[in-house]
Amino acid sequence: SAGATASLSAVGLPAFRNFLSPAVHFGASSRVVEQQQVQTPTPVADASFSTSSSSLVAGAACMAVAAAAARGNSRRERSSITSRATAVTTAVDTECVNAIRFLAVDAVNKSNSGHPGAPMGQAPIGYVLFAEEMNFNPADPEWINRDRFVLSSGHGCMLQYSVLHLTGYSSVSMDDIKQFRQWGSKTPGHPENFETAGIEVTTGPLGMGISNAVGLAAAEVHLAAVY
Repeated sequence: SAGATASLSAVGLPAFRNFLSPAVHFGASSRVVEQQQVQTPTPVADASFSTSSSSLVAGAACMAVAAAAARGNSRRERSSITSRATAVTTAVDTECVNAIRFLAVDAVNKSNSGHPGAPMGQAPIGYVLFAEEMNFNPADPEWINRDRFVLSSGHGCMLQYSVLHLTGYSSVSMDDIKQFRQWGSKTPGHPENFETAGIEVTTGPLGMGISNAVGLAAAEVHLAAVY
């Protein structure tokens, strides 16, 4: 249907990289990019929630280098570009992972409550799943063919709130992150699916989430076989 086609057009994107690298889409030249790299300061996270914006600048410059490198003409240029693009991709991945980590750290520090260790350790996993593996549509959180992310260790929910914010879910704004673990906020201390769009399962007791995830996976296999 037309609706399904519209939804699919927003699905399957490497969400973090598109979010952090707008310069790729504007065909920046390698000369301009190199100047940008020199002028771009190294992002330093602090409690004022500046990590994301710093990561955006650095990520945009890094990805622009990769885009310019991909347009090399000669074999020699292509060879050197391949090496440089690989290094740039690694740097962008690191920026993305650190953006998740320090959004979590800042939120926990501001609320003076919560668990920073889990989101810091699990940030690479969350990044790979949301940027590379999962199909989802932030504009339509209830899209029927989406992949479901279930965080069994619900006390580490700042991981989930961070990736939802960075991938474009309007249900988790920066103001919501600043209200982490506050009364009446959209970012409670454990994820609640009736409170925050994008949260698939309310998880609290350890083991509850994995049990739900097995049921969701079985239901998806059944639906795929029947329809």
